[in-house]
Order: sequence, then structure tokens, then C-alpha cells
Amino acid sequence: MARWWRWLREDVWEIRFRRYVALTLAAALTGLGVWGGMTATKENRSCAPGVVQPEGSGECVGVSWSTYAFGRPQFADTVRAIHRENARLGPGSYVTVALLEPFTATDADNLGDVLHELQGAYLAQYQANHDTTGLKPKIRLVLANPGSTGTYWQYTVDRLESMAKGPDRLRAVTGVGQSTDNNKKAVAELTARGIPVIGSSITADDLANGQHGKDPFPGLARVSPTNTDEARALASFAKVSAVNAFLVYDRTGDPYTRTLQGSFEKMLTGSRYEAQPFTPPADRSKEGSTSNVFAQITNILCNTPASTDTVLFAGRHTQLRQFINTLGQRGCHDRRFTVLTGDEGSYLAGDKDLDPAALKDPLLTVRYTALAHPDAWLKDSAKTGGAAADAKALRALLAGATKEPVGPVGPIALDDGQLIIAHDAMRLAVRGIRGASPTGRIPALADVGLQWPQVKGRELRVNGASGWICLDAHGNPYDKAVPIVQLTPESRARFVKIAWPEGKPPAKECLPPS
Repeated sequence: MARWWRWLREDVWEIRFRRYVALTLAAALTGLGVWGGMTATKENRSCAPGVVQPEGSGECVGVSWSTYAFGRPQFADTVRAIHRENARLGPGSYVTVALLEPFTATDADNLGDVLHELQGAYLAQYQANHDTTGLKPKIRLVLANPGSTGTYWQYTVDRLESMAKGPDRLRAVTGVGQSTDNNKKAVAELTARGIPVIGSSITADDLANGQHGKDPFPGLARVSPTNTDEARALASFAKVSAVNAFLVYDRTGDPYTRTLQGSFEKMLTGSRYEAQPFTPPADRSKEGSTSNVFAQITNILCNTPASTDTVLFAGRHTQLRQFINTLGQRGCHDRRFTVLTGDEGSYLAGDKDLDPAALKDPLLTVRYTALAHPDAWLKDSAKTGGAAADAKALRALLAGATKEPVGPVGPIALDDGQLIIAHDAMRLAVRGIRGASPTGRIPALADVGLQWPQVKGRELRVNGASGWICLDAHGNPYDKAVPIVQLTPESRARFVKIAWPEGKPPAKECLPPS
């Protein structure tokens, strides 16, 4: 019996037990191996605090508050200056403002635009925090990137909302960039969630309140005129004759080009000729084959009478540059033409792809409505609507921006107006934030956007470097100064004159009429 039991224990039970243990161990090790492999191969999609790389994308999007410059070396100096300024702020002493821009843009013109808006917003932040009056709360600046074309606006808006509800105390979003469909969606969602937005360079009429008496973006304020106001200012300056003008427009359109087209069409009531469309690539920063269409349009222009000498162009800057290059090679080289367009013309200054021969053509003139220009208030004799002193205050700030404590902020350029207009947008954001809490305490989020209708009059308007910012009841600037700028043969932006949507500057009280 003992022998039989020993055999059962050693030869049967222990063998089976050892097999069981071995199989269990093998399974466990296999599981650990699979888990370890998955962990090792799982991508770390974090780019920096608050910034991630969406699956299938090469961009890093979200909201950054560190020294992360979105992989763009040209932003590095300004981003470090912002981080240094933010670090000076004491706990509980500040609110946060986000600058919403396509920080991962790839087009050189767009990157230059973003850099200048970044510099302008920071300089206004520094100015507000170091104001000799000691006003509070202080301003912390963060960078919000929805992607190069705004594709990831939803993710970035979600991040901004969480910052508005949490300890970051986000109280406004400024910037926004171009008037595109994605930016329109972002603004609509931000304002729907109760977050005030201050548009710096958006000009599309359908990205504004007050159209047809409706306010689809509650809490939106702007510092730039609408396309309609720019066109009205251009018309008052240029005395455009519908009989002698010709319209070229983007057939597919985006909010900027569509509303600019509509504004130009109103100016051309009674025109003798059908407007000529072109179809650009979906990404309007790309070249595409649009130049071929422009060659045909130029040929049609040459077939019009000599009295047709004005071309109104409703399109983005890449297509504008292509059109100018083609017009410079026109067959009717003895014909004089003046091209008039909106603020996208500001990208042309220094554009290396502009044909020098077209710029040097004495019979071809290119003029556009700028959002701002550094010479406007120094060379124009306008008595109201702005002041040279306000422009000089920004220049004084810029003079100290080459080194600490203000800078360095990298190379500075003012001709495109983007730094100036972004500076003024941030100043308006500060006015709204501090106006919502005269005691200097942290204002309620809902109270900031309610300030816009009161930004008017001698005491409450914002005396911007781009001109007075007097908002109407819908948050739009009333009779805002519009610099008319001409492209020189050296590819520079030469200031011509300040024009006004109302045909004349506002009264000193700067109160919009009923």
C-alpha cells in the first residue's frame, strides 16, 4: 500500500502538479511579454504639457504654457519671454488669456503672421502687467494651437473650456487668425460655452455679430473692421467707378473671400462686365494651377476698353500674388491697371515669389486695406479716430524689447500690421477683464464678455496703436481707421492715407449712432 501511494504521489500527482505550475508560469510570462510589448510599442503622443499629437497627424495641438514653441524656431525667443513673464506672477494674482493661432502653420507667410501676432500679444501682456497704475488682475498668456488649418479646433476648444472652469482662470481668448471656416466653428463653440473672444485680424462679415440684427457669437469683440467696412473705406478713398471696374473672385470661397466678394459686388452695381471667378486649391496657401486661369482672365481684361482700369480682387494672398505676376506679363503692356484688395494684401510685402518686373511696372499699381500700419498716425493729419501718441507708445515698448526684462522677442516687423493689431486686441481683452472687476479681484467669466458694449466714449474707448477702438452694441469697431497701403517696386508696404468706413473720422466722443 505504501509503495502504491508513493508511486501515485511521485509519478502521477507531482508530475501533473509540475506541469500545471509550468503551464501557469508560461501563461503568465507570455501575458507579461505581450503587455510589455504593447507598452513598449505604444506611442507617447504628448509633445509638451497641454499639447498632444493626434493619431495620424504630424502636428502638435492643444494649449501650451511652457517654453514649447511648437517646433518653430522663430517663435522661441518670444515664447521664452512669455514664460518668464508668466513665472513672475504670484499665485492667485492673475487670470489667463489664450492666444489662438495656427502655431504649426507651414506656409512662410502664415508663420510670419503668427510670429508678429505672438509678439504683439506678449508686448500688450507685459505692458498691462507693468502698468504704473498697478491695476489688477495680472495677465498670464498661454498659446492655443488648433492646427495649421484649424482641423483640431474641437480638441483645443475643449482644453480652453477646462482651463476656464479650473484654477487657470481663463477669462478670454484672443487672436483667432484668418477668417476661415474652421476658425468660425471654433469661435462659435467658444462663445457658445461662455468664453469671450477678441478677434484681432478676422474681417469676414459672417464672423461678426450684428449682421441682420442677430448675434450668433455672444461675447465676441473685434478690433478689425469687417470686409464691408474695409470696402466702404476703400471706396471712399479710391472713388471707384462701377463702370470702369472689374471683379475677380474666389469661386469656392471662405468666410473672408466670400464676404469681400459681396462687399465689392455692392460697389460694382451697374458694372459693364461679368465678374471673373477662379478656383484655388482647398489649401489656399498652395500654388495649384490657378496661374493658368489668371492668364486667361488677364487676356479678357486686355479686351476691355481702355477706360476699364480698376480690378477688385477677392481672394487670398497666394492667389493675389499669382494674379499680380500674371498681370505684369499682360499682352496689353501699355494699359494702366490698379488692383484693389483687402487686408490679405499685407502678405505681399517681401514675398520672394512676386515677380520684380510686375512690381516695377509703372502702369501697374497694387493697393490694399491694411489692418494697421506703423506710419499711419505719424504721417496722416487726422485729428480724431486715433493719435500719434498711441503709436509712439508702442514704439517705445518695442525699443526695449531687444533684451531683458521685456525681450528679446526676435526680429520685429511692423509693415504687415499684425503685431500692432494683435497688441490692440490684447489691450481690449485686458480692458474687458479689468472692467468686469473694478476692485481688482478675479472677475466671473460671464461678466467679461458683457463689457464690450461699453467700450466707447472718451474715457472707456481703447486708444489703440492702430486707432481708436470704440465698439458698438454688437462688439464691432465703429468707423475704425483703415490705412490704405501701396506695394512699392521694392516689395515694401508704403502707407498712402487713412480711410474711413463712414467717409470721415469719428467725432471726439466716438459714440456709434443708433
